[in-house]
Amino acid sequence: MPTAAPEAPAAGEVDLSVDLGRGLVLRNPLLVASGTFGYGIEYGEVVDIQLLGAICSKGTTLRPRRGNPPPRVTETPAGMLNSIGLQNPGVDGVLEKYADIWAGWDVPVIVNVAGESVDDYVEVARRLDGQPGVAGIELNISCPNVGAGGLQFALDAGAAGEVTAAVRRATDLPLMVKLSPAATDVRGIAKAIADAGADAISAVNTLPGLAIDRMRRRPLLGNTFGGLSGPALKPVALRVVYEVAQVVNIPIVGIGGIGSLDDVLDFLMCGAVAVQVGTAVFADPVLPLRLVDELAEWCAARGMSSYRELIGTALPQRRDKPSVKQSEYRP
Repeated sequence: MPTAAPEAPAAGEVDLSVDLGRGLVLRNPLLVASGTFGYGIEYGEVVDIQLLGAICSKGTTLRPRRGNPPPRVTETPAGMLNSIGLQNPGVDGVLEKYADIWAGWDVPVIVNVAGESVDDYVEVARRLDGQPGVAGIELNISCPNVGAGGLQFALDAGAAGEVTAAVRRATDLPLMVKLSPAATDVRGIAKAIADAGADAISAVNTLPGLAIDRMRRRPLLGNTFGGLSGPALKPVALRVVYEVAQVVNIPIVGIGGIGSLDDVLDFLMCGAVAVQVGTAVFADPVLPLRLVDELAEWCAARGMSSYRELIGTALPQRRDKPSVKQSEYRP
């Protein structure tokens, strides 16, 4: 007598949990990106934030920052440019106002940290270490390194490894480092970050861009340049995740233009274990929670008990193929 096929799991039975290292286990792989969800409080009345995988807070610096002059945001074809300038009350202000609130939440809060020197990053990490409600750190290394003439930490493997190692020594918190899509060799930088002790990598940050005010014949944004996000960034972000997944063995969180289940699936198949939804949240704050349900339903419909069966399925089986050498897009 033939054996009956196993019954497909219900959507609620699909395992969506993800381990980002050092004990940071999320209930699902849908996070909200830094700078798009405030400190979590702002969306609490319209979104059940406790059902998210995690919240990445606004960028936090050692001292308060007023941010860049306006205009700070403008729409672009298939995306937006922002030039907020890391406006925030400083790490002590963030902890005073939000830490006790975060400590009462089920959803983990990962604090995004920015700085202009290694000492800046280290001191912020020290002040966050052991604080209630702080589940982890995401290092924004797309910042000017004042000790290197303003060169971004994220554009140099040595600088990226140095700041990662210094922060690793300063805290036992789970540490995720955010890559810049502007790096010439993102693989070397990712390897330096992993070797320096990062628990995870997030990819990618915004891509520098420019918009023109044609009436005034000058740059539109008050700070001239801004960070490009939204659907226009997705192909670049996918390429970075695809490359980095072939050279590191730590979890990768994909970011860039995610607005649908198809986008989530693309990043997972390229090697990401989770994703951050950013720009799309401005138009649809409930989108991340809807994507959690859609991912579970998609997996259940295909008889999958865990979404992790998808991770890296689009990567080449042989790691010596040209994708590791970048030859596909050399001019």
